[in-house]
Amino acid sequence: MIRSLYIRVVLTFLISVIAGTIIAFVITFLVFRGNMNENVQEELLSFGQDIVRIYETIPLHEADKFVGGMKQLNSYHIRIYDEDNTEVHSYGTLGDQASARVSSDQVKNVLNGEIVRADSSNESTGFVGLPLMTEAGAKALFIQPLLSPYTSFNVRWLSTFLIYSLVIGSLLILIASIYVVKPINKLTKATKRLASGDFNVRLNIKQTGELGTLARSFEEMTHDLQQLEQMRREFVTNVSHEVQSPLTSISGYAQALKQVNLAEHERSRYLDIIIAEAKRMSKMSDSLLKLSLLESDSQPLRSVTRSLDEQIRRVIVALQPQWTARNIAFELDLEPIKVTADHDQLDQVWMNIIGNGIKFTEDDGIIGVSIKRNLSDVIIRISDNGIGIDPEDQKRIFERFFKADRSHSSKTEGSGMGLAIVKQIVSLHQGDIQVESDPGQGTTFVITLPINPAENQS
Repeated sequence: MIRSLYIRVVLTFLISVIAGTIIAFVITFLVFRGNMNENVQEELLSFGQDIVRIYETIPLHEADKFVGGMKQLNSYHIRIYDEDNTEVHSYGTLGDQASARVSSDQVKNVLNGEIVRADSSNESTGFVGLPLMTEAGAKALFIQPLLSPYTSFNVRWLSTFLIYSLVIGSLLILIASIYVVKPINKLTKATKRLASGDFNVRLNIKQTGELGTLARSFEEMTHDLQQLEQMRREFVTNVSHEVQSPLTSISGYAQALKQVNLAEHERSRYLDIIIAEAKRMSKMSDSLLKLSLLESDSQPLRSVTRSLDEQIRRVIVALQPQWTARNIAFELDLEPIKVTADHDQLDQVWMNIIGNGIKFTEDDGIIGVSIKRNLSDVIIRISDNGIGIDPEDQKRIFERFFKADRSHSSKTEGSGMGLAIVKQIVSLHQGDIQVESDPGQGTTFVITLPINPAENQS
């Protein structure tokens, strides 16, 4: 089996050209062969009728002399037979060409007044026989065409032309094949580099056809894979860091518990720290699993129609111990509206966003929540007057494990998974989430959800 694409393309083109040329030649020959024989027969008959009129018009000896001096004898050979089937006259030189075989029955039929036609497809050479009345009695006139001196030249010219056309066409096909296959070879090499982990691949293919589109799609795919690889590395680094921190605490305090003379209150404090770190690891594991399930769509939405404003009020009440302990006030502008959604998942959205607002708002701060309807959508705005988010960090706050303020978040619980889960839940509901923030001035999350996703999709 031929594995090289270049060789296969070249062979395919060559076989196609050669086969097409041969088939076209055969078809053309078969199509024009009948017309050619018919034209030759008509010319022979017309010339023969002219000879007959000559013999009918002028005396026999003058007619023989006139016919013997005709210039048309360069193209025709004339034979005249008498009633005894004997050739009495022959005009024209055959040269190397064989004389057409005329049978006695053909001569007899012509003497009886018939016109005899012999096609070159059935005979070695075609001819036409006509009855001829002369002063010496009835004769049989047979006219045979002579091969033109240019005929053999034309055959050789046609053969040479076909050979040169095949050679030149094959060379052009070889060049064209290089042009076609070269981008594919580049793609093959680039694929191998990509498979080995090298994402710095540039094809530099300037074509605008299908290959150019394929090359640009490949480069876009390479860029996406490079980003995915970078995200994978950051994810591994973040997971390692987030897991290593509680493991270090657990290991350290577990070692401290081995001390014999450790006070009871110290032992109890160490155990509380170990339990808290274990819970943090468990919560992070649950968050990772939740995000993985959301991204894989393995958990279908259980959509029901419920009051969105009542749901947000219940979430605020559930978080009351956190915001009352820090004297944080809520300003609510909740328009009554019912939304068709998976409200169990939306609970996590409001819990995460409002919980973050409480976490990063200073004591005696204010958190505002508003709901407004906009045609077929509902817009929820959750604002706080906390520490805010830097513009560079606003682009990444929905990434896994990303914490906008490391120094502040280190004082608070959290693994940086909450907003990633929020983003995925909102996307599953065909919605959108945006962040508006200025450092030191607070943060506003704007969530847009369709009131009835099924109607929007239709």
